[in-house]
Amino acid sequence: MSLQIKEANGFKYIDEGQGDILMLLHGLFGALSNWEGVVNHFSQNYRVMIPMLPIYEMPIREAGLDGLVDHLRSFIEYKQIDQDLTLIGNSLGGHVGLIYTLKYPENIKRLVLTGSSGLFENGMGGSFPKRGNYQYIKERVEYTFYDPKVATKELVDEVFETTNSIPKCMRIVAIAKSAQRHNMASEIPAIKIPVLLVWGLNDTITPPMVGHEFNRLLSNSTLKFIDKCSHAPMMEHPDQFNVILENWLKETPL
Repeated sequence: MSLQIKEANGFKYIDEGQGDILMLLHGLFGALSNWEGVVNHFSQNYRVMIPMLPIYEMPIREAGLDGLVDHLRSFIEYKQIDQDLTLIGNSLGGHVGLIYTLKYPENIKRLVLTGSSGLFENGMGGSFPKRGNYQYIKERVEYTFYDPKVATKELVDEVFETTNSIPKCMRIVAIAKSAQRHNMASEIPAIKIPVLLVWGLNDTITPPMVGHEFNRLLSNSTLKFIDKCSHAPMMEHPDQFNVILENWLKETPL
């Protein structure tokens, strides 16, 4: 099933299926294809939503974690979602999910983090990506995965096109620096809801020690590793990711 982007009231989003809501939050270079396996699997029994975070379009002065959290809040209010939510975030999306959960805890009942920033991240962000250097971008995208073949030409082309835009690059760097500045080690213990941590055993961007540290700081967390997997488990091993997530959702009902 190809994902259909809906547009309304200034928002772009995916909204598939019916039932309890799983809200997916993508990362800094996140594409809809990152979550396709998750949406296709879970939309059979859940309502799966992906708000497209305005990483490349937001005003440069607002380009940061707070601006992305505000966008998520506005989207939830626009959709009039007042039921219990499960937030699922990869990389930067996990960071946004953590902040949102602390700021608006009233309807966040479960949180899933996979390769999340918030404690430590070794990524492309924070320095100006090399514009016009396709090989460099290709190597950085491949670095995200255990198996470089997962970095398809389509995915590399998409990131290359993004980094070739000076305005987009400026926002990427601003948001990445915002994430690096906002270390959440002192805030995270306040989260008491059930949290699932799904980590690639070969993650080079948020290494396994980061998953262990999240597990230590979050008193109600479960940590699962996927072997031969790096920073985006839901892309590299979607079947394993879906099984882990489905079992945990059943074990931790709303």
